[in-house]
Amino acid sequence: MGSFQDLVLVLLCSVWCVFHAVNCNAQLQSSQTLVLLQLKKHLEYPKPLDIWKDRWTNLCSSTQQVNVSCNENFVTELLIIGDKTQSKFREEHEGFDGYAIQDQTLSQGFSMDSFVATLARLTNLRVLKLVSLGIWGPLPDRIHRLYDLQHLDLSSNFLYGSIPPKISTMVNLQTLNLGDNFFNGTIPTLFFNSSSNLSYLSLKNNKLKGHFPNSILGINTLNEIDISNNNISGGLQDFNGLSNLEHLDLSWNNLDSTLPPMPKGLKNLFLSRNSFSGEIPKQYGKLSMLQMLDVSFNSLIGTVPAEIFNLPNISLLNISSNMLSGTINNNLRCSIRLRFVDISNNRLMGGLPDCLIRTGPENDGVVKSDGNCLSGKNFQHQHALSYCKEEIPQLKKESHKVGALFVVGVIVGILVMVMVFVLCIVLVCKRYYSKGVSEQHLLHKSVQDSYSASLSSEIVTNARYVSEAAKFGREDLPLCRSYSLEELKEATNNFDNPNFMGENLYGKLYRGKLESGMQVVIRCLPLSKKYTIRNFKLRLDLLAKLRHPHLVSLLGHCIDGVIGDQSDTNVFLVYEFVSNGSFQTYLSEDSGGKVYNWSERLSVLISIAKAIHFLHTGMIPGFFKNRLKTNNILINEHWMAKLSDYGLSIISEETDACGVNGESPDSMQMKRLEDDVYSFGFIILEALVGPSLSAKREALMLHERGSFNSQDGWKQIVDPIVMSTCSKESLSIVISISNKCISPESWSRPSIEDVLWNLQYASQVQATADGV
Repeated sequence: MGSFQDLVLVLLCSVWCVFHAVNCNAQLQSSQTLVLLQLKKHLEYPKPLDIWKDRWTNLCSSTQQVNVSCNENFVTELLIIGDKTQSKFREEHEGFDGYAIQDQTLSQGFSMDSFVATLARLTNLRVLKLVSLGIWGPLPDRIHRLYDLQHLDLSSNFLYGSIPPKISTMVNLQTLNLGDNFFNGTIPTLFFNSSSNLSYLSLKNNKLKGHFPNSILGINTLNEIDISNNNISGGLQDFNGLSNLEHLDLSWNNLDSTLPPMPKGLKNLFLSRNSFSGEIPKQYGKLSMLQMLDVSFNSLIGTVPAEIFNLPNISLLNISSNMLSGTINNNLRCSIRLRFVDISNNRLMGGLPDCLIRTGPENDGVVKSDGNCLSGKNFQHQHALSYCKEEIPQLKKESHKVGALFVVGVIVGILVMVMVFVLCIVLVCKRYYSKGVSEQHLLHKSVQDSYSASLSSEIVTNARYVSEAAKFGREDLPLCRSYSLEELKEATNNFDNPNFMGENLYGKLYRGKLESGMQVVIRCLPLSKKYTIRNFKLRLDLLAKLRHPHLVSLLGHCIDGVIGDQSDTNVFLVYEFVSNGSFQTYLSEDSGGKVYNWSERLSVLISIAKAIHFLHTGMIPGFFKNRLKTNNILINEHWMAKLSDYGLSIISEETDACGVNGESPDSMQMKRLEDDVYSFGFIILEALVGPSLSAKREALMLHERGSFNSQDGWKQIVDPIVMSTCSKESLSIVISISNKCISPESWSRPSIEDVLWNLQYASQVQATADGV
C-alpha cells in the first residue's frame, strides 16, 4: 500500500514538473518568441545567440553576452554583445563607406530598415543594447516606434548618415549611446527638448559636424555628455542650466568660442583639441566638485588661475599646448588629491611653486613643464626667455560698428549710411591684411592652422585616455618631442659617413640609435627663412599629429640655428626606423630577394591608399601633394607597408622652376598635372608593370597607356609574376582604376575613397579566386 502511495506521489510530482516547465516556456507570447528568432536571423546567427535554438526554448534567460528579461509574457529588456569589435577596423580605416566589409560588418544582404521594423514589434521593450554586432546602414526614423524605450545603446557598430530627428519623440529615454559609429550628419536641432528625461548621452567617435545643439542645454536631467572626437564646430553657451551635469567631454572637435561657464556640480571636464580662445574663466576656480580638467591644445591666453590648482577634489589638470603666459604664484597651494599636472608648451616664466614640485615623481605624481621659459636647474627643454616675452597676436574682438552705422543712418540718411558701411569694409580689410594673420590663420592658405583639428579615432578616443597614456607611457611609440643637436650627434656618431643613407629633394638621411636603444632615421633639411618661430612650430605640430599605422611616425625634431635669421638654419626630423626596405625592391627579381605576388602587392596598395586617405581627411585642411613614389613606401619587420616623406612641403621651400634637379620642360609640365591621386595611379601601374615604369613615367603616359585598354595589350605589359598570380577580374578592376587616376584632366580623376574601395574590392575578388 505504501509503495502504491509512493508511486502516486512520484507521478504527481512528475506531472507538476512537466506542467511547470511548459508554463515557464509559455510565459513569453509566441509572437514575441518569433520576433526574437527573426532578429537572430537578421543578425546572421551570431555565436552568442546559439542558445536560442527554436521556439520551444526558454528565451527569457541571461548569459555573459545575452540577456532577455521578460514581464507578463513580453520582452522588456534585450541585450546582445557581439564579437565584431571595431578596434582593428578603426586602426586601418579612416571612415566607413557604406558597404559591407567581410568579417567586420554583417553581409551586404543585411537591411537596417527591416531589422528596426522587426525590433519595433517588441512593443514593451524598455532596455535595448546591441553592441559590436556589425550592424551597418543609416539608422531609420522608425526607431521612434519603440516609444517606451528607456535605455538605447547601439554603440560600436557601423551606423552612418544622420541621427534620425524622431528620436526626440522618445521622451522616456534616460540613456542614449550611439558612440563609436560613423554618423556623419549634423545633430538635429530638435533632437532634444525640455520634456526629455535623458541623463546620459554619448555620441563620441563619430563624424558628426555642424554646431553644438543648444537645445541640449535645456535638459536639466543630463548627468553625462560625451560628444568627443567628432567635427562639431562653432561656439558654446552657458552650461549652468545643467545643474545635474557631472561629466562633459567635447574634446577633439572644432569648437572655437571662449570657454563657457560650467555648473557647480561638474566633476570631469574635457575640452582639449579644439580652438577655444580667451582666458581660463575665474569661475572654473570655484568648481569645488571638479576632479579632472583638460583644456589642452587650444588657443587660450592670459595667466593661469591659481585657484584651479587648489580645488578640493582636483586630481588631473592639463592646460598644456596653449599660449598661457606670466608666472605661477610661488605661494600657490595645491590640492592633496592632485596627481597629474601638465603645463607644457605654453609661455610660462619663472619657477614652479613648491607644491607642484612636491606633486612630482617623488610622490607618485606627474608634473610636465617642457616647452615654457621656466628658470631653474630642474627644468629641461625650455625656450629662451625672449620667446615667452614676444607679443601674442590678439584675438579679434567683436565689432560694434553696426550700431554706430544705424545711428548715423538715422541722422544723416541712407546715403551716409552706405558710405560709412563701405568705409567700414575698407577698414576691416586693411586691418586684416596689415596685421598679417590672426591666431587662427597662422599658416598660409594652402595649409591653414589646424592646431586643434580632430584626428582619426584610431589614435585617441578621448582626453581621459590621452592623460592616462601620457602618464603610464603605454603607446607603442613615444610622443613627438624636441631633441638637442647633441643628442642627434650622439645617435649618428656625429653624422658619420657610415650612417649616411642618401639624399633627395627633402635633404639628407642618416641612420641613428637613440640613448634608449631605439633605431631611428634622421632627416636634415634646410629651413625656409619665411617662417616666424610661432608659425614654424605650428607646422611641426601639424606633422607630429599625423599618426597612422601606415605612416612612418615622426618621433621628434631639432632646430639648429635661429628661425628667420639670414644665416643657414637646418631642421632635423627624427622618424621611426623601418627595417625591410622599400616596396620598389619587392617588385623585381633583379633585387635578388623576395618578389611580391599579386595579392601581396594589392595589400601594400590598400595600406598606402588608407594612409593617403588619412592625410587628406584626418586633419582640416588635409595634407596634399605628398610626392608619392614607390621608393617612399617602406616595409617594416611585420611586413606592413608605411608611407614616408609625406607632408614635408609645409616646412620646406619647394620650387617648380624648370630645370630643378635636371628635370626637362616636358617633365615639369607633367608635374603641374599631378596630385596625390595622380601620383598614386603611377604607383599602381608600377605594381602592375614593375620598377622599370619609374624610369619612363611620361613615356608610359603618352605612348603605352592605351595598351591597357585591350586584353592583348596589358598582357604584353603586365609583370609576368602578376599575370601568373592574379585573377582576371581582380586585375581588370585595378587596371581600370589606375587608368582613371592618371587621367590628364584632374576633374575626371577619382577620389582616394573611390580608389581605396576599388582596391579592396579587387582584393576580395582575388581572395575568392584563391579560395581564401
